[in-house]
Amino acid sequence: MSYILVLYYSRTGATRELARQIGEGVERAGMEARLRTVPPVSATCDAVDPDIPAEGDIYCSEEDLRNCAGLLLGSPTRFGNMAAPLKHFIDNTSGLWLNGELIGRPAGVFTSTGSLHGGQETTLISMMLPLLHHGMVIAGIPYSEAELHHTQTGGTPYGASHVAGHASNTTPSQDERNLCIAFGARIAELAQKLEK
Repeated sequence: MSYILVLYYSRTGATRELARQIGEGVERAGMEARLRTVPPVSATCDAVDPDIPAEGDIYCSEEDLRNCAGLLLGSPTRFGNMAAPLKHFIDNTSGLWLNGELIGRPAGVFTSTGSLHGGQETTLISMMLPLLHHGMVIAGIPYSEAELHHTQTGGTPYGASHVAGHASNTTPSQDERNLCIAFGARIAELAQKLEK
């Protein structure tokens, strides 16, 4: 069965919650949502994490990415950019790029920030750039989704987003949840159309 890879990095759980909501949308559209994460990176050279995390989703492998029908990529905002662990993983996908293995597959991006003006849109765009280099077909959220017109928190046409608050203690609003579900469904539906 084809699957959509929902690949994310999350430190406090906010981006992980978005991934779960997006995965729900993927499955509502009739595809498997394969949730995967990436390990943290460290400036300490002797720091080594186990191959399988103690809790949460398992780490993504190159095979997970190679065999997906579509990709949803998520990261918290780090100074208007994706977090280093996710970028580290993406930076190591040159073998897939050299062979053109992701060309033509749909992809979308999502993020969470501590504040409303914390760099959501620049983070989303920064995550799109390597996907464009891979030849993926980037999709956002169309304004036919009513929540984009009245959300007071996260949600952009560039991808799903969430304002987690400075202490990362704010759960996604109903608008944010609805947009995540719609976004997951959209990428799954595009993947189904492109596979035919």
